[in-house]
Amino acid sequence: MPPSTDRRADPPNQAYRLRKVRRSSVGTGLAAIGGAVAIGLISARGAGRTLDRSLHRFLNRSRGPQADAVFKGITEMGSLWACAAASAVLARAGRKRAAADALGAALAMWGVGQMLKKVTERPRPYEALEHSRLLIAEPSGTSWPSSHPAVLLAFVTVAAKDLGANEGSRAALSALAGLVGLSRISLGVHYPSDVAGGLLLGRGVADLWSSLISPKALKAAFPESPRYS
Repeated sequence: MPPSTDRRADPPNQAYRLRKVRRSSVGTGLAAIGGAVAIGLISARGAGRTLDRSLHRFLNRSRGPQADAVFKGITEMGSLWACAAASAVLARAGRKRAAADALGAALAMWGVGQMLKKVTERPRPYEALEHSRLLIAEPSGTSWPSSHPAVLLAFVTVAAKDLGANEGSRAALSALAGLVGLSRISLGVHYPSDVAGGLLLGRGVADLWSSLISPKALKAAFPESPRYS
């Protein structure tokens, strides 16, 4: 009797595929974090610092009260409070697992960011540069990395993954994090390298969270909830 050609007789190994995806995500996350560290080192001295400061002056210059008002309005979308509010909305909509998962990633990113700020101790632009505009209250902590876009990107990356968002929605959410990062420069509290490093860290932490921490941390709390990819 000839061997069966029915593909249903040989189903794909789901566990193997999941491990492969997780390994790929870990690699991507580590690469993003490595890129962030490289940006921080390059921009700390010499030609890298000169370029960083020149870009800051260009992006920090006045573009009128309307542009300043827009950036002031969106900048706190990257705060932990905003992420907590978004998590509450998801939970009330019945997406409790996604809410907890995304908020956990945001908290992890915030913790990593605070640790790196203490290690680097980079002065903020308004402290180091003459004629740098500061349009909001002085924030605590040092300059590198920028936590607001990092925290927001970690949150939306994990939330979009858990909710099965399409590529267009994921790109829009990532762009929102980038816009928050731009607001931090325009408002005078960060350099471009702070934002670029923060965005890479946010993506890296999100990938590592989803691959290494979330499957174990949330499995017991939400055993009935499927994991979206």
